[in-house]
Amino acid sequence: MARPARNIPRILHCHSTFALGGKEARAVRLMNAFGDAAEHVVLSAVPDALGARTAIDPGVRVAFPGDAAPSLRGKPGLARYAELARYMAGFDLVLSYNWGAMDVVGARRLFAAVRRLPPLIHHEDGFNEDEAVRQKPKRVWFRRLALPAAHRLVVPSHRLEAIAREAWRQPEARIERIPNGIRLPSDAELAAPLPIPGVGPGAGLLVGTVAGLRPVKNLARLVRVFAAGAPGDARLVILGDGPDRPAIEAEAARLGIAGRVILPGFVRDPIRCMAGFDIFALSSDSEQFPISLVEAMACGLPGLMTDVGDIAAMAAAENRPFILPCDDEPGLAAGLARLAADGTLRRATGAANRAGALRSYGETAMIERYRHLYWAAMDTHVRR
Repeated sequence: MARPARNIPRILHCHSTFALGGKEARAVRLMNAFGDAAEHVVLSAVPDALGARTAIDPGVRVAFPGDAAPSLRGKPGLARYAELARYMAGFDLVLSYNWGAMDVVGARRLFAAVRRLPPLIHHEDGFNEDEAVRQKPKRVWFRRLALPAAHRLVVPSHRLEAIAREAWRQPEARIERIPNGIRLPSDAELAAPLPIPGVGPGAGLLVGTVAGLRPVKNLARLVRVFAAGAPGDARLVILGDGPDRPAIEAEAARLGIAGRVILPGFVRDPIRCMAGFDIFALSSDSEQFPISLVEAMACGLPGLMTDVGDIAAMAAAENRPFILPCDDEPGLAAGLARLAADGTLRRATGAANRAGALRSYGETAMIERYRHLYWAAMDTHVRR
């Protein structure tokens, strides 16, 4: 694929999935922020998982070539990697995301010396359920072998930075830690939340989360905690979509609370709906630096959460009594009951979280760090 003559850089995004989750939401925000300064091509290792494309601004130049591009799935091999390398040669920058796109990094490792390939920046945001407790040794070794091909390895959390350094043996100079940031809602927006599909006026206490419905999010755990700890008029709202929806619905039915668990599916601007929650909940087996928590903090919500990744460091000190080990469902249920019963405690904890978000998690600094990183990589490549 030959690179056409152009002044606008052409950026290839290689995703494990492009369903709307944390990393996809960040990638979309960056595309929207870059505007007409770049063109984008998006590949997904799961070809039909493209839900995040609806959040891309109409004016952004972006293509989804599908079967016209090499697949990101398949066994490692010279012929397949050569095909990926040929495709990469048509771009000014390659951005790869998570394990599902590591073959792109491997292809660059093999063929950068014989082809004039563009710089590649790899992003790692966390692990799926198959590595929630322990990384797979083969994947650790593959990352050690492939990541020297990356111009930079970007991580959002202190924990992933330590993993990159110690387990994947990456040098400090290659690792770039950029905390996730968001567009912080104004006080006026928080005072007028968007209606939540399926939640009528006058509903009781709303416990809510935003998540891809995947096993690693362990939303069945959240259903159990809600059933044990929430008052009878409360509702559990899970914004997002994904393959675990039937399992979540089945767990709610088993516990006799199907009518109190609301799954509206994908919502384009979830933070405006989250402002209507009373309590944010997160039940994941593995996270690193979840954007949903940053959004909840920005909305002034208290959080009931599993103690994974950087969550305890992200939340305000006032919120830390409600961050508990993944397997402590009784403790989580008790924490939920305490928050549900005490509006003053909810407001004080939420105010502390919002102050932390305003202080540390605005998106402007994040966007500028990514802009500088990406364009500096391309400028270095042009000068060679």
